[in-house]
Amino acid sequence: MAKEIKISLPLYKIGYAVFFVVILSLIRGVTATYEIGIALETPMALLAAAFCADTYTQEIASKRSEIHRLYPIKKRKRSLISRMFVQEIFLFLLTAAGYGLFFAFQKPMGYTAGETEQYFVFLFAAAATLLFWGMLSNTLAMLFRNMWFGIGGSLILWLITNSTLGEHLFGPWNLFSYTFRNVENGDLTWMRGKIISICFSILMIGILPNIIKKRG
Repeated sequence: MAKEIKISLPLYKIGYAVFFVVILSLIRGVTATYEIGIALETPMALLAAAFCADTYTQEIASKRSEIHRLYPIKKRKRSLISRMFVQEIFLFLLTAAGYGLFFAFQKPMGYTAGETEQYFVFLFAAAATLLFWGMLSNTLAMLFRNMWFGIGGSLILWLITNSTLGEHLFGPWNLFSYTFRNVENGDLTWMRGKIISICFSILMIGILPNIIKKRG
């Protein structure tokens, strides 16, 4: 696992991710605590797509792919999932810390009672969001053997779903249903979008062996 951490979390990736979250918490204005999750979810999805896109293609870039192909499919899948797990955990912890940075830098007003509950609800939504967008960019990069296809394809879907059009088309099934939720009446239909995100993530994990076998 130590080797996978070293490969999947080089210092430059840690640096730009931390810088991204710090700058976001400084420049993205919020006035109430419920806005923090909204301010974080969509940018962190984009960061996850960029952060995880090279999980597979780094083997090609580092010219280790020929050696990597000699390993059994199960070992290669385990290695890839381990790297994704390390990156997703890092992004999740960074997102959780980013929530606190908004409090520290902007001191937003409390909107409702139950601030702790609100925070944990956000963490659930963030976990589903990070998992989906990280897996999507990596899966697309694997299919096309190019990290830029992973980032570009994810960006197109991000632009569609993170829009008024996406909100009207998909409603509570939107991948960013948490961002577009109705915060005033305690409506939980937005969880449908998170469940969809988790289901698609599991599907992408399930087809990893077939992609590895075909794309090398």
